[in-house]
Amino acid sequence: MQVQQGPVTATHEPRQRTNLIRYILETKAHREVLSIAQSAPILDAVDKLCAGRVGALLVMQDTHPIGILSERDLLTRVLLKRRDPARTRVSEVMTRDVVAVSIDATPEEVMAIMTERRCRHLPVIEDDSIVGIISIGDVVRWASRTQEYQIRSLEDYITGRYPG
Repeated sequence: MQVQQGPVTATHEPRQRTNLIRYILETKAHREVLSIAQSAPILDAVDKLCAGRVGALLVMQDTHPIGILSERDLLTRVLLKRRDPARTRVSEVMTRDVVAVSIDATPEEVMAIMTERRCRHLPVIEDDSIVGIISIGDVVRWASRTQEYQIRSLEDYITGRYPG
């Protein structure tokens, strides 16, 4: 699995804790990394996705990630191809070229990688271990909260309620 960094952002601001993937993972409601064996049938993967209310599973061989299985994989490689989900194995339809991001990456870097690679889920690495999966929904929630905070701060400043 390759760890990729997004393009360097043109900013002179220090990396604040709330502007790192680390913070997003810490505040995420569901932080468990769900995985499945490559030999498992697709029906088992669908059960696991639905039970965990997640959009992707890490595909493992022993303790090593070898791919990722997303809802998009299921739609395009199983349903559209009219494959039998009870007979099709995860290894036959998973995405093999998986890119991971560092826990100290910024959300902007992660968004750039997701956009460039057209993916919605990325494993997060710390000290060569997978510590979570970040989704586009997680990053959008972070962006929304950040914008709300900035708007409130500007409103407070304009109305004279800004401390300082």
